[in-house]
Formats: sequence, C-alpha cells, structure tokens
Amino acid sequence: MNANAFTNWRKSTSSNGPPAVRRSRRSPDLRGVRDSKLGDAGPILVFGRRAWSKFLTSLKFGKTDT
Repeated sequence: MNANAFTNWRKSTSSNGPPAVRRSRRSPDLRGVRDSKLGDAGPILVFGRRAWSKFLTSLKFGKTDT
C-alpha cells in the first residue's frame, strides 16, 4: 500500500524536530504509519483498529524494544 492510499497524514505529538513519525487513517478500521524522512516513497506500516490500539498500549507501558 502506498502513501496515496492514505490521506491527512499527521505528525506524532511525541516526535521532536522535522523528521517525524506520521500517521493517517484510511478508513475507520485501518491506520497507516510512516517515517516522514522518507516521504511518500517510504514504506507504510498498516494496522487494523484492534492492532493499533494494542500497539499504542504497549508503547504507553514500555512493552516494546527500543
């Protein structure tokens, strides 16, 4: 899936400076995440609604490798 499939990319509130993580909704059930340094040509991680919620929860509680 390319960046054109998603609209209204928004910068993450936790990103500092110009390079940032961007997120967008394609539909109520899909979320896209990309690295703004790579622009529209970069890969997009696509999450379903439930997976996105679990991903955010894991970040909030520090359950991811960084």
